[in-house]
Amino acid sequence: VQLVESGGGLVQPGGSLRLSCAASGFRFSSVIMSWYRQAPGKEREFVATIGPTGGVTHYADSVKGRFTISRDNAKNTLYLQMNSLKPEDTAVYYCKKVPDSWGQGTQVTVSS
Repeated sequence: VQLVESGGGLVQPGGSLRLSCAASGFRFSSVIMSWYRQAPGKEREFVATIGPTGGVTHYADSVKGRFTISRDNAKNTLYLQMNSLKPEDTAVYYCKKVPDSWGQGTQVTVSS
């Protein structure tokens, strides 16, 4: 199993970023995938999850209405569109193959 996140960076408050997670080594279209994040000095927390076909999604209250999780099973890629970013969204973002495989993370910093 390999999960490689990309798309992080520095963005101003109110801005947008799209994270990607390229998956390999397993049948991507058959598994639930999730995004988590970990801010400095805090525990890793759930952000969003998506079912195998993309038809079912669930979000943490803190990102609901601002973030959108999606997937392209033909490309074995998971996405997280992040809009209206806030400084408190600053964290390392990880993709996860449920239940137990993680990527290396990508840093998102929201600051003016």
